[in-house]
Amino acid sequence: MKDIYESHKRVHRTPMNRLDYNTYRAWDLPADEDGSDEGYLVEYLDGGKPNDHRHKGYISWSPKAQFDNGYTLVRTTNLTFGQAIEAAKQGHKVSRAGWNASGMFAYIVPAAKYKAQTSVILDMAFDNDMVPYREYWALFTVQKDVAMWAPSGSDSLAEDWCIV
Repeated sequence: MKDIYESHKRVHRTPMNRLDYNTYRAWDLPADEDGSDEGYLVEYLDGGKPNDHRHKGYISWSPKAQFDNGYTLVRTTNLTFGQAIEAAKQGHKVSRAGWNASGMFAYIVPAAKYKAQTSVILDMAFDNDMVPYREYWALFTVQKDVAMWAPSGSDSLAEDWCIV
């Protein structure tokens, strides 16, 4: 028995029939293929080297039925905190529904090294006074500044998170 795989790819789609896709790629349509087949140009967002200079991700073509049966539109609203965490790990800004009007959002700051800013830390003997920081949550606030942030119990149980 052959192994069976389930797809977990993030993609953009552009409606395009088979002939238009082949023309877009400057390819001849094979004689045994129907150019009027409905489908999509599919651009993969989560890795892979681009294979066309007009795109940031790898592209291919998918027949409409196979695409429609194999992909689900990614929700960007009414997310759980777990879904918001995954989005933030991918570099997205996330917000609670009630925060949006104020322009607030949370995001993950990646691990990095920063120049020591206080005498307390200067006494710690870091190489070149560069302090290693672990990744952490930050919050862009209503005051238009950034603060370190830790989610509350209510935040972690809410299902009104959105990708900004």
